[in-house]
Amino acid sequence: MTGGQIAALVGLSLVAVGLGWLKWKRPGWYWVGFGWLATVVRLLWTYRSVMEACGLTEQPSRSRVILATAMRRAAAPALPKPRRIRITRFGLVLRVKMLPGQEVRDFDAATERLRHSWRMQGVHVTSLKPGFLQIRLIGYDVLRQVVMPPDIPATELLKVPVALRADGTPHMRNFRASPHELVVGATESGKSVYLRALVKGLAKQPVALVGIDCKWGVELAPFARRLSGLAYTPEEASDLLDALVEEMIRRYELIRASQGLGSGVTVEEITSDVWGLPESIRPAPIVLIVDEVAELFLIANRSDEKRRDHMVTQLIRLGQLGRAAAVYLEICGQRFGSDLGAGATALRAQLTGRVAHRVNDEASAKMALGDISLRAVSAATNIAIDRPGTAVVGLLSGGWARIRSAYVSLDETAAVCARYEHLTPDIPALAAFRPRRTAVPSQGK
Repeated sequence: MTGGQIAALVGLSLVAVGLGWLKWKRPGWYWVGFGWLATVVRLLWTYRSVMEACGLTEQPSRSRVILATAMRRAAAPALPKPRRIRITRFGLVLRVKMLPGQEVRDFDAATERLRHSWRMQGVHVTSLKPGFLQIRLIGYDVLRQVVMPPDIPATELLKVPVALRADGTPHMRNFRASPHELVVGATESGKSVYLRALVKGLAKQPVALVGIDCKWGVELAPFARRLSGLAYTPEEASDLLDALVEEMIRRYELIRASQGLGSGVTVEEITSDVWGLPESIRPAPIVLIVDEVAELFLIANRSDEKRRDHMVTQLIRLGQLGRAAAVYLEICGQRFGSDLGAGATALRAQLTGRVAHRVNDEASAKMALGDISLRAVSAATNIAIDRPGTAVVGLLSGGWARIRSAYVSLDETAAVCARYEHLTPDIPALAAFRPRRTAVPSQGK
């Protein structure tokens, strides 16, 4: 072997080692630089054989059979036609025209086989319009190191990005579409980080944030400058819930008084919720965040039972009637099950949104995701302990997805709350619960 050959061999070895290191440590860079090309070549080269192996072909049309017979050849099965391949920073987006008689579920059932055939991290199928679907191919594990897309469009009121989905798209918490949400997760599962991302996004909007934190406020107190109300104990929580219900009733009375069903009122001016009111009199939306909801259900003696039942009843009323009055619930806890006591199941029925981080018992996962999908329950109970922030979320479309929150520190969220303190709405009914800033006691040496 000559010196030039040895140098070429050493150079190729170094390139291979460099690519391997890049693929492991910087999978996004590897994909954008090299991975997409190999995947596109593999996809185009094996497309027909993969479609046939996955059972996604159909019998050829009559004209194709006649033409093949005239040419004395066998008619090949008809293939779904790929219309466009788009390269993204996470993978490929393939637009496909389905054959007559096919439906999206045929492709959805074959996602695991497509993933292995094309050596991808994940395959997600979405319907576009009649006859067309989108196959999103994920080139690497985007949830291993979460990096939120920099091109997230400007968020709407009550709509904030809180996590990244396994298909590379941001997961948006939309209170207008899903008014109330249940978030469960064991200790160190990433539930607090999800909550910080939510508070950080809402703090920048003209929204009233109200908290119930029965852990003596250690989770929500750092955000006090942006909160319109905060309760530290079950006794304070009971009074705060009463104030919120009274505020909700006042808003319904405002809606009724503003409907003005007189002769001079047009049909467009009639409304049944606060969003149809003129902006000049429309009250600010309220988001109630309850951390460790199980503390509201627990009782130490029989004297606490009456207060517990009253609080749960008020929460259920807010869940049933709060949407039209722009009062929204974000209920969080380490566990949530029917064994908490009377009212737990009724409260759960009002919580449309469901997010399950790693939980310690299957009952909590079933309580959150059981009415969505048994596969979602299984996915929630199999979240690795070394993946904090990973969760399974129920989608508004009826399916479910894996998400993971990017790490948001407590200091970062507190700083955002302080910066946007001026956006805190003035709600007289909650004035008594507005947290006051107190000096931190000095510690002696």
